[in-house]
Formats: sequence, structure tokens, C-alpha cells
Amino acid sequence: MTAAAPPGVPVLRPHSSRAGRSGSVSWMVVPALAMFVVFGIVPLVGVLLLSFAQWDGLGAIHTAGISNWRTVLSDPALPHTVLVTFEIMFLSWAVQTPLSLLLGVFLAGRQRYRALLAVLYFVPLLLSSAAIAITYKALLDPNFGLGPGLHLDFLTQDWLGKGNLAVGVVIFVVSWQFIPFHSLIYQGGVRQIPTTMYEAAAIDGAGRIRQFFSITVPQLKYTIITSSTLMVVGSLTFFDLIFILTAGGPGDATRVLALDMYKRGFQANLMGPASVIAVLLVVLGLILALVLRRLGGSTTASQQEGA
Repeated sequence: MTAAAPPGVPVLRPHSSRAGRSGSVSWMVVPALAMFVVFGIVPLVGVLLLSFAQWDGLGAIHTAGISNWRTVLSDPALPHTVLVTFEIMFLSWAVQTPLSLLLGVFLAGRQRYRALLAVLYFVPLLLSSAAIAITYKALLDPNFGLGPGLHLDFLTQDWLGKGNLAVGVVIFVVSWQFIPFHSLIYQGGVRQIPTTMYEAAAIDGAGRIRQFFSITVPQLKYTIITSSTLMVVGSLTFFDLIFILTAGGPGDATRVLALDMYKRGFQANLMGPASVIAVLLVVLGLILALVLRRLGGSTTASQQEGA
């Protein structure tokens, strides 16, 4: 025999209390949502609308239909610019990923001196990209740079005057600046791996190299996906470093989409075609991010890393 609740007294259910708690904190997302709309959605919509207009940056805005898109997409220089963008993207990822992974594993140790090294490795990320570009441009000067000053023939070259060398310099400088950031990501990921896995592997006779490839790398799968997403999508926005270091040269050897957008908009005063390039960058970034997320699997699986 069960006792019924008195008339007029509400019966509390567990799901109703959970709904009340979620409703009471839902307003906390409003500030973040407002910031995202004001500084993310509104500018994006504005750029999209501007891609269908003619504007020199100062005068009146006139509707242009799809003429800007037709002009940009039919530009014979666009495929080369896209190719250079993806070339720098892939090469910078190929250089940064293994070096960042190795440094992250090394810095995840418990020795005292590694904390000092972690601080020293992080210094390049604290510097301005413009300052880094100016410094390397001076160091690589074939007449007054580091090579002539130290009488080193292999450094005394026209590094920024030859296409292949200029691309290599851009990759080197980008990697030098951003490897510390990704090393920090891998360092945190390595420290989430249970030490019992390494202890069991050591008992089975596995050496450090075998442990690295059999335990560390598989356990860092989702960390690698996250780091790679940041590298790939971030490489689409390389501008200031390339602009100061090579200005897109020699010729168009290092002219990426972000630099092409700047030259169209602020040098040629063609804000419409520049907005088309901006929209293309956003679309490319979204596609690449979605592809990498698909490679990473589900969110639930990614939360189990290191468990």
C-alpha cells in the first residue's frame, strides 16, 4: 500500500530540479553570445555584403552584383596564390608538428632544468611578428647580415631574392615563432597520460622509443588533431610576417591569400574584390576545420584521451 501525496502539494521530480538549475544559469551565456554576434557574425555578414558591392574605402558604396566574384575567380593569378597558401600551410604543418611533439614530450619531464627551458622556448611566441620579420630580414641580408659578418659562405645568399629560398625562410620563421605554443599543448597532453601505462610497458621490456610510438603518439591523437587544426586554420591568416619579410616576393613566390586581400583592398582600393578573398578565406577555414574534426572523431571519444 502506497501513500499518496496530499492534495495541492506539488510532487518534486528529479528532472524538474535539473531543468530549473539549467534554466537559472542559461543567462550566463548571453554576454559571450552577444560578443560573438557583435564581433563575429556582424562583421562576417558585412564582408559578405561588401563582396557584392563597389567601394574604394572612402566614397559611397554601390551595388556591383556578382561582378567582384567573377573578377576574382577568373583572375589567372588566383590559382597560384591558392597554391602558395596551401604550400606554406602544409610545409609549416609538416615542420611544426614533429618538432612540437618532441619538445612537448621532452618538457613534460619532471626535472627542474626543464622548467627553465620551457620558459626559454616560449620566448619567441611573446615577440611581435613584425619585430621577428624585421630581425630575420636584417640577419639574412646578403651584404650586411649574419653571413657576411661572420664570413660564413653558406649564409651569404640572397635568401629573400629567390623563390624557393624565400618560401623556406617563411616556413622557418613561422615554425620558430609558433612551435613553442604547440609544444605547450603537447606538454599538457603528455602529462594527462597515466604513468601506469609506461610502467607496464617498461615491465614488458619496451624501450623509450617503443613507448613513444606505442603509447605517447596514440594517446595524443586528439591533441594532434587540435594542434593541427590551429596550425592549418591559422596559416590562412599569415600576413604581417610575410608582408614585412618578403612583401609577397620575389615575384609572387610568397603571395598568399591574406596578402592578396590586403593588396587588393588597401593598395588598389578595391574593397569589393578584397572582401571576396576574405569570404574565400572564411570558407576554406571552415572546410579545413570540419575535415580535421571529422578525422578526430567524436567529442566523447576525445574526452577519453589519457584515461
